[in-house]
Amino acid sequence: MATASKEAPTDVLMKDALTLDVPTKDALTKPVPAKEVPAANAVGVNGSVRVEIFDQVYNLRGSDADYILKLAEYVDGKMRAVSEQTATVDSVRLAVLAALNIADEYHLLKRRLETASPEARQRASKLASALDEVLEDPRRTG
Repeated sequence: MATASKEAPTDVLMKDALTLDVPTKDALTKPVPAKEVPAANAVGVNGSVRVEIFDQVYNLRGSDADYILKLAEYVDGKMRAVSEQTATVDSVRLAVLAALNIADEYHLLKRRLETASPEARQRASKLASALDEVLEDPRRTG
């Protein structure tokens, strides 16, 4: 049984709130299958989740252990994808490149959600006009 002093410190993970030769964007956005080495090992007694990301063990705490495990597997996959596309072995540089890749994915998805399709805009306009007609008719508003 490991003592508290031998375990890695537990970091708190908030669910609602973790020259560079940059590989091509296409190489980084391809999904990477999970490695045989599991990203997650166990849920600890104190509610911490032990995960392994790019061969480093972290004890994380949060409100949803399954969510933490999914995040760890995703980050591990991104770091491994970057490492396959670059010659660097520096894990900090790989983590930064993986973080940039994840940030790029996030912003592309955010932009796609914020930009309504022309069909959605047209339908919203028709619905707004119909609502205005209903609200302007005194017989219908009481």
